[in-house]
Amino acid sequence: MKRVRIDRDYLIDQLKILLSIDSPTGYTDSVVRHTTRELERLGVAPELTRRGAIRAVRQGSRRKGARALIAHLDTLGAQVKGVKANGRLRLVPIGHWSARFAEGARAMVYTEETAFRGTILPLKASGHTFNDEVDSAPIGWDHVELRIDEITHSEADTLALGIDIGDMVAIDPQPEFLENGFVVSRHLDDKAGVACALAVLEAMERGKVQSPVDIHFLFTIAEEVGVGAASVLMPEVASMVTIDNGTSAPGQNSSEFGVTIAMADQTGPFDFHLTRKLVELCREEDLPFQKDIFRYYRSDSASAIEAGHDVRTALITFGIDASHGYERIHASALVSVAQLALAYAASPLVIERDLKEFSDLKGFTRQIQAPTEQ
Repeated sequence: MKRVRIDRDYLIDQLKILLSIDSPTGYTDSVVRHTTRELERLGVAPELTRRGAIRAVRQGSRRKGARALIAHLDTLGAQVKGVKANGRLRLVPIGHWSARFAEGARAMVYTEETAFRGTILPLKASGHTFNDEVDSAPIGWDHVELRIDEITHSEADTLALGIDIGDMVAIDPQPEFLENGFVVSRHLDDKAGVACALAVLEAMERGKVQSPVDIHFLFTIAEEVGVGAASVLMPEVASMVTIDNGTSAPGQNSSEFGVTIAMADQTGPFDFHLTRKLVELCREEDLPFQKDIFRYYRSDSASAIEAGHDVRTALITFGIDASHGYERIHASALVSVAQLALAYAASPLVIERDLKEFSDLKGFTRQIQAPTEQ
């Protein structure tokens, strides 16, 4: 069968659209609507959970022993913690990210009825007023405030606008797509992963790619707060590959180029056999890759296992510089990750026993053991 290539232009176009849609955890309806409509346009019939996690099944030769590709639609953000006497807003983060990356960010505040623009600023923002204190001020969410772009001088003025505690704050991504392939933006975690998954489906449909089992395309809405894939998996799914970011930083083996295959995260090792298969596919497909371990990282795979799903899990990533900050990736890595996910979806079934939820020892997997001394 002729090898089907990922459409880079389609992938990047989808990433641009996704980045234009605010979706902090808890405020994901709009991005769910876009993704659902795009899945329908590509020829599958998505199902939504009550809160909006998406499952779209592309039929293969068998229903049981299905494979899943999963990415998350939600991003980091903030909520209004309180309205201050000066009319500005105290914030708490959604997800784990540093207030140092919030300083200077443009943002949208979503109230019950409308939305307002604003800027997150340190409490001592003016060098003309505070001189060197702007450099020595502490860093943290207690040391920033959101200035609303409305006429408001007091708590009463702000409350009168309809702004209240608990309102959602979406951080502007400020994306840049450079001609040399670099993409710089907030929220590439995991809008880039979603774009990769959509590009896989587009390629499968365009190339009429057959798969040995059903492929479940899953999109979650609360990964940044640890919920992720807890309630979107079906029992027939035997293996799940998460598409997310890898941390390109000192002490890590991740790269902004090629595929980074995670061997473990803070919840423990990923499935030995599924991970090895992905490594072998990289070699077969001539895809550049490296392996890494993430010590302060969890993904949709972790939430699935913790929820009690007996599913093989793996994590393939595109290397991000400054993850959970102002992030940078390279488009070639996105194409490599999507190409690997496509190869995985179409690859032959190796562990026949995975077609059943329970079985005996026949066909059970083997791992290398040290030779026994005689």
